[in-house]
Amino acid sequence: MLKNLNYKKLAILSLKVFGIALFLIVLFYFSLRGYFLQKAIQKAQVKLKQKYQTELIVGEAGFSGISGVSIKQMQLIPEHKDTLLTLGDFSLRIKFLYALIGDIRIAEVTLNEGYLQLTKRDSIKNFDSFLVQTEDSLSLNDNNKPEEIDNEPANYAEIAFKLISKVLNKIPAKVNINNFSIKGVDDEKWVDFKVLSLNYENGEVDSKMQVNTQLLSQNWSLSGSAKPDVKQADIIFSKADTGRILMPYLPERFNLKTGFSSARFVINNISLEDEVLHIDGKASVNSFLLNHPKIASKDVVIDNMEFDYAYRIGPNYVSLDSSSKVNFNGIVIRPFVYFQNGPDTIYHLVIKTEKTEAQTFVDALPEGLFSHVKGMNATGSFSYRLDFIFNENKPDEMVFESALEKDKLRIQQFGEADLTKLNREFMHHPYENGRPVRGILVGPSNPSYVPLESISMLLQKTILTTEDPSFYWHKGFVTEAFRQSIAKNIRTGKFKRGASTISMQLVKNVFLTREKTMARKLEEILLVYILENNNISSKNRMYEVYLNIIEWGPNVYGIGEASQFYFRKSASELTLSECMFLANIIPSPKKFMWRFGKDGMLRPYLEKSFRFVANKMINRGVLPPEDTLGLTHLIKINGPALNYIIISDTLANDSLIEDVLNQEVDADDIEGN
Repeated sequence: MLKNLNYKKLAILSLKVFGIALFLIVLFYFSLRGYFLQKAIQKAQVKLKQKYQTELIVGEAGFSGISGVSIKQMQLIPEHKDTLLTLGDFSLRIKFLYALIGDIRIAEVTLNEGYLQLTKRDSIKNFDSFLVQTEDSLSLNDNNKPEEIDNEPANYAEIAFKLISKVLNKIPAKVNINNFSIKGVDDEKWVDFKVLSLNYENGEVDSKMQVNTQLLSQNWSLSGSAKPDVKQADIIFSKADTGRILMPYLPERFNLKTGFSSARFVINNISLEDEVLHIDGKASVNSFLLNHPKIASKDVVIDNMEFDYAYRIGPNYVSLDSSSKVNFNGIVIRPFVYFQNGPDTIYHLVIKTEKTEAQTFVDALPEGLFSHVKGMNATGSFSYRLDFIFNENKPDEMVFESALEKDKLRIQQFGEADLTKLNREFMHHPYENGRPVRGILVGPSNPSYVPLESISMLLQKTILTTEDPSFYWHKGFVTEAFRQSIAKNIRTGKFKRGASTISMQLVKNVFLTREKTMARKLEEILLVYILENNNISSKNRMYEVYLNIIEWGPNVYGIGEASQFYFRKSASELTLSECMFLANIIPSPKKFMWRFGKDGMLRPYLEKSFRFVANKMINRGVLPPEDTLGLTHLIKINGPALNYIIISDTLANDSLIEDVLNQEVDADDIEGN
């Protein structure tokens, strides 16, 4: 018992000593905290001046309560530049107990009046000195290297989880902000994003904002919950009055108009399990609007879009899990996106749809993006799956597979683009620079129209070889051509090689304009599928129309006009050399004259091009070797085209033209077709 009594006395004594020490620490803290605050401000002023050439001005600074700091009239002014930051009445309170163990966490922030201003005037930015990367800013640990253990690569999941946790721990428990602006100035363009009020307490957030630019003035609101302690959030963003929120600055800077009526962002879970970081939640947007000349010629509107996301970050990969779901105007899509950084760099994409009613799909197509399809009626259903895998270390093993499963899919009524007109005589209006050139009657009533059986078989075979060798077997698209196209674009880093079939060219010419927009390309793909998979027109009829409408020269359309324009003969009389020439100019018919030299004859490099195509035809069994005996590039132009050919010494640098034309003839491109 005596021993227990001694232990009790010792414990009481220890508590007393600890209490006295704590009292002395607190007394010392309160006695000298004003001094230390001023020293900290002075140290910050020196560092900002030396490292960032920025002056820190503090009007008043002091303490309030046990752990509160109050600052009035603080400014950051970069040397010879616009003021970067101004704070009117600013105070913060830290969590005292965390501070005792060296973990600074903010309990409360209050700010009344002020602004953050980012400016760029004549390429001079008032914030560029803070963007200069230093060794300190790049380091993740004391060795200025990413975290590694025994030379093993950094673990993405652990790094991301630590970073997210650190950021969430810094979020104050209570925030009250009034009249604080974030201003951006880009020469003559500017945006003023003003937080009229922002209140955050007990996990609930409510904010009113005002946005002004040269082109718009709007009031926005933000409300919901944010609970960093359990890593959850549910935020709703909307316009304070009627209409859409329009994103500022983008119209002036990028000619991009975009906005929405409301948006919601939800985080349900952030957790690290078995070295895999899980981030799960939901995002949705209503009445989304998009307008850009490269996307469509009119506003694109998506009524409703919901995204249930499940991100997974592993030690060496980042992915959007296949449990994710996109609901797009009623169409359900299951995406899977995967990127692996080691040991091989791998990109993997899977897109699949649930079974979808055909009419649901048609009705869901966004307004402004599929104007030629609107009004279509369809029955049946379908499901679709796309698989894409690319390994940078094994590019030739790339996987590109596309599959569509149909169930009694039928088109009952066409929209604006009536594909059945291919089967009858119709008026075609080719476009140039967005304007119709002239009307061309496609059918026997036009004396220049040539039926397929009256077109030289040599020409038919040559153009099939150069443009679309599998035209008579595919259903509008060639998966292998797409695969090669993607592989080459990735290898070269230039996205210029396409995989266009004759079917795609036909639909583009007959039913669509030549505007280079995403909308036009998407409509082209959809219309080609409908045309090829619903037995609307025969392959022979499609090829016949194609040869009678495509451009062959300046204001020269159809093979009937082309054979007369170049050779003053009918399309049935063309020689193999003449067919090679006509096939060669299809990609750039208005530039045909630059294929001729000063002597009025075709340039010698075309001999190699003609031979390459001929050998391809022989290898594919569509041309007997003996038919190539007379093949030559020395053809004779005796039609009106002769007036376009330059026969003089006025070309300043003939070799430059030769180089340009040689670039147009890419054997690998022909191989891909």
